[in-house]
Amino acid sequence: MTTNKKSKIKRSVVFPIIMLVYLAVMAWIGRDRLERGEYLYYFGIIGGSLLIILLLYFSLRRKEHLQQRREEQEYGTYSDDEDQETSDKA
Repeated sequence: MTTNKKSKIKRSVVFPIIMLVYLAVMAWIGRDRLERGEYLYYFGIIGGSLLIILLLYFSLRRKEHLQQRREEQEYGTYSDDEDQETSDKA
């Protein structure tokens, strides 16, 4: 028996993508600093922002994983229900 569960885009993917788009726009707007020769400042800001976005991704991913584990402990999983049904039949 299969369940037709809609695939939902996770928050841990959506927010970092939005932040990457924002970073790309800000990098485009700030390109005049690059043209003035402020390479360290320009790429330092981009590098720091990328690090923060990466940390955001892993933080949200961990939060979703912990939430899923809590829900499984509270409600159980589909495989737990199947195991219980087979043990009831035996």
